[in-house]
Amino acid sequence: MARTLGLSAYLAFARREVSHAPDTSTSRPDGCLIWLHCADVDRANALIQLGLRLCAQRMGHSLLITTSPGRPAPSLPEGVIWQEAPGEHPNDARAFLDHWKPDACLWLGPWLRPSLIDAAHKLQIPLFLLDADEPGLEHTRWRLLLEPVKGTLALFNKIFAHSETAAMRIRRTLSDSHPVQKSGPLLEEHSVLPCNSDDLEELREALKGRPVWFGAHLHPSELRAVLDAHRSNLRLSHRLLLVLAPEAPEDAPLFKERCLEDGWRIAEWDEGEFPDGNTQVLLGSDPRELGLWYRISPVTFMGSSLVSGLGGRNPFEPAALGSAILYGPSVRRHLESYSRLVEEGAARIVRDADSLGTALALLTAPDRAAQMAHAGWRVVSEGAEVSDQIINLVQDALDAKETS
Repeated sequence: MARTLGLSAYLAFARREVSHAPDTSTSRPDGCLIWLHCADVDRANALIQLGLRLCAQRMGHSLLITTSPGRPAPSLPEGVIWQEAPGEHPNDARAFLDHWKPDACLWLGPWLRPSLIDAAHKLQIPLFLLDADEPGLEHTRWRLLLEPVKGTLALFNKIFAHSETAAMRIRRTLSDSHPVQKSGPLLEEHSVLPCNSDDLEELREALKGRPVWFGAHLHPSELRAVLDAHRSNLRLSHRLLLVLAPEAPEDAPLFKERCLEDGWRIAEWDEGEFPDGNTQVLLGSDPRELGLWYRISPVTFMGSSLVSGLGGRNPFEPAALGSAILYGPSVRRHLESYSRLVEEGAARIVRDADSLGTALALLTAPDRAAQMAHAGWRVVSEGAEVSDQIINLVQDALDAKETS
């Protein structure tokens, strides 16, 4: 494919940049290597999960993820390799690719690095652009220029657009024949958390239809807001039960102490205690029981979100198990997922004990919580379909490469 004039000009200027040889101290693993690139570290988790699903379907595959220079490393599952993306000098891009020899690349926007993408294209590495909305150049000097963007987009084997509007915009930029598909946003996934079916049956029998809500992944500084919201709602629904799960299991004694100081009648699940008709708070600290709590709770407040700096927790844990979601404003690490759930009516933001109590009161009506839960399940299902589309296409590209 011939380069556009804009891309050629960009590459000419990139050759004038100072070259910095990329780090090659980490050995390339044997077998097929899937290269992931994510400009936004906060969205890296969704891309890594997609890559892990792909690797799970192909034995002996490994993952490499790169992020923009100067950005911190994302949180990595065991076995995933991270490295800063190389500089835009063509020599740096080629040295990076010669070392890692990736078999395919999944690029999560919005920022493009034309030298690196062009070098990968010349090596016939299949390139897939995900969640494309308004792609631009990462290099700020070139960011307002359209021609290098057009030339770079044309190098991707397939472009998955964030929306139909984005797909139409990209098609206008490229030729109509270039493969652009509206797939929807790439969202993080989460396997459905398991639970002990006997415990679930016995607990449902013990609760006998009592209304239940769940405070999940709670930081100690969030406990007061949750307990205050619970107290205000007990005036409206005196049988309401709160399940508490601290983010750190070692905080359970502190949670118990504070509940007892406030006069709450509690049961400790980890001590083998079942809630009875007088129990107001059920405390469970084992993270392996989260699947049980989501299943019995029509409403979940996702903690680690009222306190700045914690980044929130994955909202698809409760959404996949039919629980409506309340959450605080500090969910930077999962912002795209929460935003999508809010857009579909599956989640609602709260900011303090008062707003949490108000939101909880609205959701004590079973039909309202059920509507939100259904919307959440719809988002989970659509997200899985997007991932399946991408994985199938990458699988086909890898199969074709192996047989060529």
